[in-house]
Amino acid sequence: MEFLPDVSRWIQALLRWGHVFFAILWVGTSFTFNYLDNKLAKNSKEEGVEASGILQHSGYYYKLIRFQGAPRETPKNLIIWKYTSYLTFLSGLGLLTMIYYMNADILMVDKRVNANITPLIAILISISSIVVSWIIYDLICKSKLKNYKTIFPVLLLIIGAVISFGLTKIYGQRFAFLQVGIILGSIMTMNVFFVVAPNGRKLAQAISNQEKIDLNFSHKAKERSVHNNIITLSVLFIMLSGHSSFIWMSNYNWLILVLLVIIFSLIQYYVNWKNKKDNN
Repeated sequence: MEFLPDVSRWIQALLRWGHVFFAILWVGTSFTFNYLDNKLAKNSKEEGVEASGILQHSGYYYKLIRFQGAPRETPKNLIIWKYTSYLTFLSGLGLLTMIYYMNADILMVDKRVNANITPLIAILISISSIVVSWIIYDLICKSKLKNYKTIFPVLLLIIGAVISFGLTKIYGQRFAFLQVGIILGSIMTMNVFFVVAPNGRKLAQAISNQEKIDLNFSHKAKERSVHNNIITLSVLFIMLSGHSSFIWMSNYNWLILVLLVIIFSLIQYYVNWKNKKDNN
């Protein structure tokens, strides 16, 4: 039983595998459905159908339908994609705890950056920055600011830049860079947990009770889903940045990160806009 002394390494290896696997499933479905939302042609012939199209995959053809709000009855085989998000978050949390929090004095604290910070304080700041960032983002999303297509993303970007810069004054360069990705990834999961999934349940409940459908639930869920879609490329890059030390070792790593977020977000925004434009 030579592997027993390395149980923690086995757990980390499995968590890494699970984190990547669940992320692939989550990102794959997110990108697929956002792509279909922009590419499905409008359908005014079938009652209750907003858009429809035909998809070919692996030699088979599939008819795709997007209802206007929801179908009249909830199908028994209703599929809801939410657990891939939760499993991605939980496996990431496991890795964060085992690798960084349990070795905070080495991997998080850098006395050359901040000589006063202790491992416990470093961990508490990491957790609180996730929570506070979500609260700020959620409040802005629920405010009237979200109706301003320019002010809304610029404000979020400025707040993100301030947080990124602040983290470089607390942590070592590598973890400061990584913590931003952790914050963004956590916000993505919280979007699913607090908005997307609950709104889906409310819609299904309304259908089951034969109540009037409130399309605001659909719109708000889709809005958060699109936000997730826009920042996904940035999160993936940050999570893989450990293999690109020349980026996070720079004295201007926070500024590089902000520029990368702008570039990746604009790329994904353009892709969504182009698909929608091609589909008129």
